[in-house]
Amino acid sequence: MVNLNPQSVPLSLYIHMPWCVRKCPYCDFNSHAVPDGKLSLALEQQYLQALVEDFKTQVDFAQGRAIHSVFIGGGTPSLISAQGYMWLFGELKRLLPFEQGCEITLEANPGTLEHEPFKAYLAAGINRLSLGVQSFNPEQLSKLGRIHSHDDAILAIRNAKQAGFQRVNVDLMHGLPEQTLEQALLDLQLAVDNGATHISWYQLTIEPNTVFFRTQPLLPQDEVLEDIQAAGEAYLKAQGFMNYEVSAWRKELPSAHNLNYWQFGDYLAIGAGAHGKVTQADGVYRFQKTRLPKDYLAKVPAEHVQFKRITEDELPFEFMMNALRLNQGVSANLYKERTGLALDTLAPVLSGLRERQLMLADPERLACTEKGHIFLNSVLEEFL
Repeated sequence: MVNLNPQSVPLSLYIHMPWCVRKCPYCDFNSHAVPDGKLSLALEQQYLQALVEDFKTQVDFAQGRAIHSVFIGGGTPSLISAQGYMWLFGELKRLLPFEQGCEITLEANPGTLEHEPFKAYLAAGINRLSLGVQSFNPEQLSKLGRIHSHDDAILAIRNAKQAGFQRVNVDLMHGLPEQTLEQALLDLQLAVDNGATHISWYQLTIEPNTVFFRTQPLLPQDEVLEDIQAAGEAYLKAQGFMNYEVSAWRKELPSAHNLNYWQFGDYLAIGAGAHGKVTQADGVYRFQKTRLPKDYLAKVPAEHVQFKRITEDELPFEFMMNALRLNQGVSANLYKERTGLALDTLAPVLSGLRERQLMLADPERLACTEKGHIFLNSVLEEFL
């Protein structure tokens, strides 16, 4: 392994807001029902202060780099006030500069109880919204445990655009319990017609440690799932959307933050349960923060629960697991730049995948073919 140059790797920031109004039955993210159904101002201020103290412990990881992008995920980050975010960004920028035009994404839920007027978030410095719609269908929303309605979801997209947000992502799931092809396509149509500029469209998977794992709802048959996938992709392409990653569709710029993940970039991580990745001269490291909000707040600044170097054996899979999700893949040079390893060591594996037409034959790129994307898990197993 050659010495790595952290300065050549973009540095993003992930901020985790762990609270929701209530927990959804399919969700396995680190989210917790807010105490007494509402986030108090005192708890908000305590948590924001803890985030700043957490950030101070990570400033040295920047090694001269400015913050390339910010993503505020959850939980329901829109439970935090716009004024709170304005204060937080000011404190963070005092410690590390943000790049000019830094993309700052806020995940927001469409329910009126779950966000302030969108104009206030724009004024606070947030320039991209990601709305957790999941479905517009009232029956599906009820099954998914969502607290917003069909009308809330449509109004949220429209209000975001009217407030001045030029970049609005809508999260939608398909393969929902007993969902039909027509219902899945209508969800996409409503997102497009009401102004989404980016759509994250992914299939529901039943994860352990969720209510759905215990109750096992009736999901569509495989043939229906395949029809939904094919028809949905055809519809989005006809509407001018470009599929640039497994589940990401855009009519505008790609998500700079997610692109940095997929290109094996670095990201600091603050907040309960947040995961980070940083490059140092001697290797690539992952770390995470205390998971439970009460533990995170009990010891400020929160410790890194794990700070672990990714071993040379693990790096090929870690890199490819991200890079090969991109439809265009990445430049072959990026492998050595981001891992410190010579690409030659993977020559037998790459040759085999190219011969089976699972990866592009272009030696200058690391990318799956269309067939390779269909069998992506099998492709990735070759790098284990």
